[in-house]
Amino acid sequence: MTDSVSQALSDPTPPSGIPMLDAAPGPQTPAVNEVLIITGRSGAGRTGAARALEDLDWYVVDNLPPSMIPALVGMMSPEGAGVHRLAVVIDVRSRSFFADLAQTLDQLKSVGAAYRVIFLEADNQTLVRRYESSRRPHPMQGEGTLMDGILAEESLLQPLRRTADEIIDTSAMSVHDLTRHIRDVIAGEGNRPLQITVESFGFKHGIPLDADHVVDVRFLKNPYWVDELRHLTGRDQPVADYVLDQPGARQFILDYADLLAPMLKGYLAELKPFATIAIGCTGGKHRSVACTELVASRLREHGYTVRVVHRDMGRE
Repeated sequence: MTDSVSQALSDPTPPSGIPMLDAAPGPQTPAVNEVLIITGRSGAGRTGAARALEDLDWYVVDNLPPSMIPALVGMMSPEGAGVHRLAVVIDVRSRSFFADLAQTLDQLKSVGAAYRVIFLEADNQTLVRRYESSRRPHPMQGEGTLMDGILAEESLLQPLRRTADEIIDTSAMSVHDLTRHIRDVIAGEGNRPLQITVESFGFKHGIPLDADHVVDVRFLKNPYWVDELRHLTGRDQPVADYVLDQPGARQFILDYADLLAPMLKGYLAELKPFATIAIGCTGGKHRSVACTELVASRLREHGYTVRVVHRDMGRE
């Protein structure tokens, strides 16, 4: 399997049937199609692995009959659904279909489709504990005991385990540990950037429900009460100057952004790929807008990619 993958990746002309590259227009690097087949022992974390891949924007299909995999791989073309990263979860719930998996993999290999088989396992003691905790029967248990089902599945999966590209033992892993491993090792996205949104809002319209941090800038003088500034917003320079040139205002905002900067890195480590910073004033038009723009600018200086949203500007 490893040799076929290397050959498929080194051959610039993909075989007909399942294209390997989807060339983007212009000088951009073509998107390489990736196929993962996630399998392994029930209770070892296949569902957790699938969810981790979904969070990384993979197209994930769970409990698919192996005979349907080639058709799904056929979506990976500009003429199809434009899918470039596909993960298929296969397990013994497929019953009679499961025996077809070896034949299906040979079919994929014959047309040059590059794929990896990821096998998840855990020791018997861990699997028993997990099933007893969930109070669910093992899919191969039938009329027997939980251990009967675990051992029957282990025997069925041995040939596939021997040919897997990577085996992940989740016995000592938490759900978060498995997610990190899938993100960093399997998907190779350990350096995925944090998505930061800095959002202005008006307290009279309510605090954003998805805010991770909220700062209140109503302690600053309100440009609304200045006739020549009332019709403007915090994105206009006269308003920004009025707000930020107040004693201590600019330094407060810069210090706040500097305080956030090192802390935000911890979100990725804790598997939270996004953060929303909400800055509020009374109506969300003047003070919060000016401060939001400055916070975003400062965070960009720290190397972050920042999206700015002015939720309530224009609602007055």
